[in-house]
Amino acid sequence: MADTRPTRSPLALLATLVAAALLAASCAPSSAAGKQQPTERPLAVIYDGPQGCPDCAPSVAKVLRVAPQHYRIRYVKAPLKASDLAGAKLYVQPGGGADLERTWRDLKGSADVLRTWVREGGSYLGLCFGAYLAGRNPGFGLLPGDAGGYTDSRGAVVDDDRDAVLKVAWRGRPRHMYFQDGPVFYFDRGAAAKDVEVLATYPGNDLPAAAVARYGKGRVGVSGPHPEADASWYERAGLKNPDGVHPDLAYDLIKATAD
Repeated sequence: MADTRPTRSPLALLATLVAAALLAASCAPSSAAGKQQPTERPLAVIYDGPQGCPDCAPSVAKVLRVAPQHYRIRYVKAPLKASDLAGAKLYVQPGGGADLERTWRDLKGSADVLRTWVREGGSYLGLCFGAYLAGRNPGFGLLPGDAGGYTDSRGAVVDDDRDAVLKVAWRGRPRHMYFQDGPVFYFDRGAAAKDVEVLATYPGNDLPAAAVARYGKGRVGVSGPHPEADASWYERAGLKNPDGVHPDLAYDLIKATAD
């Protein structure tokens, strides 16, 4: 009996196989399905002008690069331009200065640019000398209050500009930090609690040692002691941190300021 089933040409059979393969591929889960595409790391702009401390800006940069946010770094000098801050999430004014009035002469021409940037949603991080500059006299005027020397405050346990290790209360817990003539913060009596978060207080008088304040749509983080200080800082000064040297306080301050 003859085979009456329809025959298929080789080309028709090949087309059928290709179509089946494409259908299977479209129905199979992609190896990238559910995976979030990598986002660009946030940008931190760090002032690296004349400060009298060659290690200050690089130390902050090192911490920011390895912090959970993994910042990219751009260094700038005075005077700041709006283009210097374009695309940045965080601006850092590091420590190291010895002459506030002299440094303010370099930076005061940048004040309007920086204030506008923070007011519109940027984040300012001031460490020691940079925290003084967040105040008013002289300074950028970013705080609802001012900064003054801790060594001159009543009850201070250090009364000169020597390098020291201070036991602060950070979020209510005792922690030791590197300190060298850093500021204390005096917030205006009318400053609402929602506008200022005190992260740490000094020994001897419980005055603010580190805090984050709102400025327009932005935030201003300041610290008198140095959370960014690594082991080399302690070694050079012949000091020892009883807690060991850890970056967690720096990470906490960065997060509170810029996240």
